[in-house]
Amino acid sequence: MSRSVQWFTKMSSPNSTWGKLKDLALVDREMYRNPTEVKKSQIVMPCHANHCQELSVGQLLKWMDSTACLSAERHAGCPCVTASVDDIYFEHTIGVGQVVNIKAKANRAFNSSMEVGIEVTCEDLFNGRCWKVCYAYATFVARHPGGEKVHLRQLVPRTQAEQAEHSVAAERRRMRLIHHDIMKDILNNESFQKSITEGFYIRQLSSGTESQDLQEAVPTERTQVESVELVLPTHANHQVNTFGGQIMAWMENVATIAASRLCNAHPTLKAIDMFHFRGPSSVGDRLVLKAIVNNTFMNSMEVGVCAEAYKGEEPLRHINSAFMTFEVLDEAGRPRTLPPIRPEPTEGKRRYQEAIARKKIRLDRKYIISCKQTEMPLSVPWDPSNQVYLSYNNVFALKMLAARDNWVLNHEKNQVSLYTMEEDKSLCFKVEAEVAVPAATAFLLLSDLTCRQEWDRHYNLCELITKVDEDDMIYRVVTPSVSEAGKVQDFVLMASRRPPCDRGDPYVVALRSVTLPTHQPTEDVNRGEVMCAGFTIYDISSSTAKITYYNQASAEVLPYISTDIAGLSSSFYSSFLSCSRFLLEHKADAPATNLVSTAL
Repeated sequence: MSRSVQWFTKMSSPNSTWGKLKDLALVDREMYRNPTEVKKSQIVMPCHANHCQELSVGQLLKWMDSTACLSAERHAGCPCVTASVDDIYFEHTIGVGQVVNIKAKANRAFNSSMEVGIEVTCEDLFNGRCWKVCYAYATFVARHPGGEKVHLRQLVPRTQAEQAEHSVAAERRRMRLIHHDIMKDILNNESFQKSITEGFYIRQLSSGTESQDLQEAVPTERTQVESVELVLPTHANHQVNTFGGQIMAWMENVATIAASRLCNAHPTLKAIDMFHFRGPSSVGDRLVLKAIVNNTFMNSMEVGVCAEAYKGEEPLRHINSAFMTFEVLDEAGRPRTLPPIRPEPTEGKRRYQEAIARKKIRLDRKYIISCKQTEMPLSVPWDPSNQVYLSYNNVFALKMLAARDNWVLNHEKNQVSLYTMEEDKSLCFKVEAEVAVPAATAFLLLSDLTCRQEWDRHYNLCELITKVDEDDMIYRVVTPSVSEAGKVQDFVLMASRRPPCDRGDPYVVALRSVTLPTHQPTEDVNRGEVMCAGFTIYDISSSTAKITYYNQASAEVLPYISTDIAGLSSSFYSSFLSCSRFLLEHKADAPATNLVSTAL
């Protein structure tokens, strides 16, 4: 499996430059407060709790949604509605008498939508302890009361953390838009279909029931739940639409009942796959809520839940859907083994397979996106199923590195600057200068690594292994030995490129090491690894770009630049001059195109 993420963002003032953002990051953080930030603190009363005297997740979702909506409306200056809520992982439960603290702030505005980050912590008033419960990203759409189209003003990040969230928000949005395609690709994969069959028989053997397993499996029909709610004025928001948090709470309720019917016990909700609001409902609507267990995985189960609305004799309208993962804990707090299910033909089998695909996505994403860079191996195994999350993390890691505000100028020559940053055992460096080439042209030329051997003396050879898609390529790079008698080194690198999401954003070319079964290390070559490297390219004018190269130096990379960092050499300058000459000589060859992303 693979890993790394959660988070990143972008800067979006039309006239902003990286230099301005660095200055803004120096704002006194004790004096500064994000103008969109909204806080809510609520003590958990018995009326908010479930049978275990723990805060109901449905109640928590209502509080989270209302707090995030207030943040969105503070920025938009007009009513906003919930469009979606990203995956949520609940790290802890909250007991009666404890305090829930919710903080929401807008991370980035797009055209008529924006991303709002929601942080939930729990506080024990008697011992002063405070701990994280969950973090979520919600998307809100601004709606003008008169019906006119709303074009949101851009958010300008002012601190390092805001710059990071702002930068990666565009990547997260990209992930939301292609989530359906990821599922489709996995389900159509032959090896995935084979693994479903193999996994079923492995579970039979491990359970010791073998052929009896099917007879003892719980039929999914037994877990099916359907409930109807009449939307009253108390369930509506200030726009007289059904409050999104209320719909999510109702969905959590029926999902919990379905999970309970499978295990005949009280389940604990551990995670929610994205809530996606497909349409509005209003006072007077009947909301039909349906839930069913889709699959079980030894110690957890997935429950699918949807909400549909109707009024009078009209047909049902699909309002929302989500997938919730439950566990059943024993007296020691350990997950119990759950019985297998027997899916009904056709639709049940489809849900069964999709649940397995979602679990694979969840594990890949959780591993790739949520791990800290220092906790994961440099080279991550690549395969089509984890490609999207590796690409996301690749871009995310570079943007996080670029957003740091503690770079130190180490050496400068003819306006080509070398910066370093030392933290713990990590050494990072960046080289930047302006080049008389349009940013879009520089992006096209620098994102093709096979061209780099023309200007970078450290690239003896670069061959394209796999063109994953238009944005991601995998290359094998051969570099010279660091000593006269040593072996040459090679690297297997994934290059992920991104055009700007908005005017003022950079073009990005991110690099990181991956492993491929077809390109294993050989005895005659040292296999090197790259943790995080790449370029950011900013428009300075229509004919000039600011190009910055970053590298989080690994042991294999450090020998090539150690004399530069020590101030004993200026080879970084000659390398950048070679790059500049290459760009100038080939700028006419690059296709003239507007690379500002319109898909986002």
